[in-house]
Amino acid sequence: MTSTSNDTKKQKVVVICPGRGTYNKEELGYLQRFHSDKQSLLTTIDDYRNTQDQVSVSDLDNSDTFNLRIHSAGENASALIYACAIADFAAINRDKYEIVAVTGNSMGWYISLAAAGALSPQNAIHLINSMGNMVSQPLIGGQMIYPVMTENWQPCDDSETFLATQMSDVQQVDGCQVHLSIKLGGYWVIGGNTQGLNELAKRLPQIDNRYPMKLFNHAAFHTPLLENVSQQAQQLLPVNLFTPPQLPMIDGEGHVWQPYHSDIYSLHHYTLATQVATPYNFTAAITTALKEFAPDKLIILGPGNTLGGAVAQTLIKHQWQNMTNKEDFIDRQTSDPFILAMGHPEQRQLVTS
Repeated sequence: MTSTSNDTKKQKVVVICPGRGTYNKEELGYLQRFHSDKQSLLTTIDDYRNTQDQVSVSDLDNSDTFNLRIHSAGENASALIYACAIADFAAINRDKYEIVAVTGNSMGWYISLAAAGALSPQNAIHLINSMGNMVSQPLIGGQMIYPVMTENWQPCDDSETFLATQMSDVQQVDGCQVHLSIKLGGYWVIGGNTQGLNELAKRLPQIDNRYPMKLFNHAAFHTPLLENVSQQAQQLLPVNLFTPPQLPMIDGEGHVWQPYHSDIYSLHHYTLATQVATPYNFTAAITTALKEFAPDKLIILGPGNTLGGAVAQTLIKHQWQNMTNKEDFIDRQTSDPFILAMGHPEQRQLVTS
């Protein structure tokens, strides 16, 4: 007998949650444009922000103009990006797509916790807002990004070795601190203090008149400089905020947290200790998504589409579905997109319709 179940028509997808720096000038009004129907979700976030005497995400999103200093500040950016991303998650067409796992980059781990049900809506905004405040008052260190790939988006061991050597040398300079923060596809994100990042920038060759690029209003996330933040977070945010997830979650070590079997004490420690002060391997997370879940598509939540390149570079690294370079990836995206970014208007239609 032929099955008539709708499930046979669904495509398996892994959902990828964005991190800091994804809500920019082009994204102003994102909530208003796409999520005016999700007032209950947004009210939960706005009401919490009001109790903290902070500007609501709705007011930030409805601003007449984009203000980099205001919109990218940790205490605002984290909540704003979370609101956009979790609303996008709710907008995915579940009749068309079966979500088999969630993952994210950096702050996207916190959004993953919310999407997978490991944090309730109230607990999610409390944790995300609290972490955003802690790393920005005052801003602790900074981040910069540098490529470690070829022009064709292929892995380059020599580039990684060179960058690691330069970082090691800078680390020996009195007063300088630089650490690997995030492995981001074909890029490394480096966290450190101002002196260390400036010294490293002087030693690195300029690439495309763009790199090394310092990231505005970013702290030294995922480095030892945030040890004090980690300790403060563990005291402020108790274990009972967490529950076992309802969907598999892939963390920044490529580890899968399974539904109903995840220990909340371990989840609390990973979230507020391990990933706060040690490197976040987004490349490993995407690798696990591909090899453990073999999805038909990858869906990247908005706002923005800054993760598309890093995800594509990871596909190329593993020659996934015969994508071996940048040109292969672009051809595939044109004919039958494997990555669907909700910050991209045409791809968004494929996800929500």
